[in-house]
Amino acid sequence: MSDKSIASTGSHEPEHEYSAGLATIAADAVVDPGMEPHRVRMTDKSKKHEKAAARQVAAFFFASIFGSAFAIYAYFAFPLTEDLGTVRNNTLWLGLGIALGLLGIGIGAVHWAKTLMPDAEVSEERHMARGSEEVRARAIEIVRLADSESGFSRRKLIRRSLYGALALFPLPAIMIFGDLGPNPGDSLRHTMWKKGTRLAKDPSGLPIKASDVTLGSVFHVIPEGLSELEHHKLEEKAKAAVLLVRLDPADLKESDERKDWSYDGIVAYSKICTHVGCPVALYEQHTHHLLCPCHQSTFDVTDECKVVFGPASRPLPQLPITVDAEGYLIAQSDFTEPVGPSFWER
Repeated sequence: MSDKSIASTGSHEPEHEYSAGLATIAADAVVDPGMEPHRVRMTDKSKKHEKAAARQVAAFFFASIFGSAFAIYAYFAFPLTEDLGTVRNNTLWLGLGIALGLLGIGIGAVHWAKTLMPDAEVSEERHMARGSEEVRARAIEIVRLADSESGFSRRKLIRRSLYGALALFPLPAIMIFGDLGPNPGDSLRHTMWKKGTRLAKDPSGLPIKASDVTLGSVFHVIPEGLSELEHHKLEEKAKAAVLLVRLDPADLKESDERKDWSYDGIVAYSKICTHVGCPVALYEQHTHHLLCPCHQSTFDVTDECKVVFGPASRPLPQLPITVDAEGYLIAQSDFTEPVGPSFWER
């Protein structure tokens, strides 16, 4: 049926019928174009071009080998120091070597597929995920045929250069990940803090008197003498960095064994988050909470820096402090527990 609308401008206007919009598709509206005609490549017609393409593929793989080897060389030839110029050189040459190692494999594989592997298009009907034994046997036969047609087993130069490239290109990554540091073992249990070490401002290195720390103030602290180190300064600072806060002594909730770890409301805690080691440096004065900006772990300064929110699994280690005869804040000892991420203990 069709809807009808009758328009009339007079007494004897003809009637007009309007269709509701049904579409009619002709039987021959779309014709399956089929597969495009196969275009024969030069490598299909000429042994000379085929051998040249094989050499080009191998050249890309050899370039990858060179790039990976150069990245390993650059890792040692341009060591990182505190000079930013060495950081730029190490990043530049190491990055170029790794890029060449990856691009050599990628471009070589694409060139191999484009010039030497069969390029005829094939369409297949979908079937069940697991075929019959005959189908599975046919699949194995197809894999063997593909190996034969691609020449992987037959083309020794390509195969061996690819093996070399694949063997070498992960090595720069292994070197870089290794530079993140060995399993620290007991190294995180020991820092520069020891009995009598003065607390100093970061980065000036000036010692801090208890009278300089007003109620509610926060100091970023390092051990006195850290700035004078010639070697491993950054490593030592990463372990020994401390946040110093002064609170009303009445607000502190101290366990019996920590009653003498603070001085007149002044407490000192490791600045290194116990989640993954980010610097905890955001202090909210009204709630007395310390916040890690990386993953929002939150610690309560009034309650021995216990975790009140976030993924951190243990409180921030506390540095026992007191004052010397001149009124300077000093450490009573080193931290009594490892600083930094808790996953090192697992």
